[in-house]
Amino acid sequence: MITTDTSCNVASLNVYSPTNSNPWDRQKVNHLYRRLGFGATPEMVDSALNQNPSTLIDNLIDEALNLNPTPAPEWGYWTKEDFDARPELLGSYRIDWKNQMVADMFQNNLRDRLTLFWSNHFVTEDVIYRSPAYMFQYFNLLQLHSLGNFKDFTSDIGLSSAMLIYLNGFENIKDSPNENYARELYELFTLGVDNGYTQNDIVETSRALTGWNKRELRLGPITFDRNKFDNNEKIIFGQEGNWDYYDVIRILFEQRPTQIAKFICGKFYRYFISPAINEDIVNQLAQTFLNNNFEIAPVLRQLFKSEHFFNEKSLGVVIKSPIDIQVNFFKELHVEMAPDYEFINIIRFGCTELGQELLSPVDVAGWQGDKDWISSGTITIRWDRIRLFLFKAWDHNREQFRMIAKSIVNGNSNDVELVSRSIMDNFLSKELLSATEYSQGLEIFKDQVPENYFEDGTWNLDWNTAPRQVYRLLQFLITIPEFQLK
Repeated sequence: MITTDTSCNVASLNVYSPTNSNPWDRQKVNHLYRRLGFGATPEMVDSALNQNPSTLIDNLIDEALNLNPTPAPEWGYWTKEDFDARPELLGSYRIDWKNQMVADMFQNNLRDRLTLFWSNHFVTEDVIYRSPAYMFQYFNLLQLHSLGNFKDFTSDIGLSSAMLIYLNGFENIKDSPNENYARELYELFTLGVDNGYTQNDIVETSRALTGWNKRELRLGPITFDRNKFDNNEKIIFGQEGNWDYYDVIRILFEQRPTQIAKFICGKFYRYFISPAINEDIVNQLAQTFLNNNFEIAPVLRQLFKSEHFFNEKSLGVVIKSPIDIQVNFFKELHVEMAPDYEFINIIRFGCTELGQELLSPVDVAGWQGDKDWISSGTITIRWDRIRLFLFKAWDHNREQFRMIAKSIVNGNSNDVELVSRSIMDNFLSKELLSATEYSQGLEIFKDQVPENYFEDGTWNLDWNTAPRQVYRLLQFLITIPEFQLK
């Protein structure tokens, strides 16, 4: 296989089949759930280990396809007049829905991972359109199309009220066309920068997109106004006619299918596999995309089931986003908090503090991710936020930390080295290269228990100090650089 110089994962897209030398184990299960979802509870891991990986992935994708969208809130289709009747709640509605997005991540898997992915592809910023109703309607489209047909997705999202306001489609009228959405449609949403379009294509496309300006009520639905549509001939990708919005989408996918497929599959690869792209794998995925008329699910089935996805070179090469560093860890810990602790709200605020405000990326190009997530300033905030969550869980119920260890080692154990290393490995993407950090973790895990208790077998996970030992080891674990990777 010929690969690029930037990717050292040369495994194929053949379906991964477990062997004695390449087993289906906790490491691979956690890898699957960290990439496809937001981590797995111990029960989910145990269940997955008893399933064939290919069957499990089919089930996860089918579950996502069949999952109903999050129900609309009472204000999901309100207009400005409705919101004016309850002005004191306008800001809280926006926060409530972002909290709902976090809550969904704890409950669901692939559908909500993809909803987050697409919110950073078809970008809008809620601070621009400032309507909770528009936010919900946009979010609803992300959920509905997350695993559906990309052509339909592209068509529908461009007519969402949030997008029409954000990228100036609402201002795009005949005699004064606005090129903003036309440019981003090609550059960021379907083709990539300078890939198969010209400035004239943008100009002509902007004319075809005119007319979506009718809004009878403030913050109400935006519909088509024929009087503001440029009703003249346009030439787009060499095709001449009196094209409108729907013609643009049709012509785009007819005339530039390969460019679209490669661009989107490249984004899938960078997000789900590695920032370093293997072009050969991307090209194969793109062909699957084309063969299935831009249906997303077949591409992801092929990718997630593959030897390439489960290859060791795919493990621990993606830097966790602010949402990952919080939700993944605590879904895997499966701890309880005090009932009055606003855990979801605090996670959402933590994302904002760390540069990932949900439903409001930094700009139209979205969060760039990877190394952008970590700096000398944010790394300590990451540690502090996780430490606080651990303390809150400890303060609420110390005994649950004993259960974390027992769940990982499948019962009780008096092998202190096995327990310490198993706990560390459970929350890391792969084994540490250096034995030093394992040794440091072991010494911290031993805490103040006399050494002879470990030597003669007196100590085990039922020992009264075990919860504190687990708690202290987890505090150390989160500071290891590899903990920032998934």
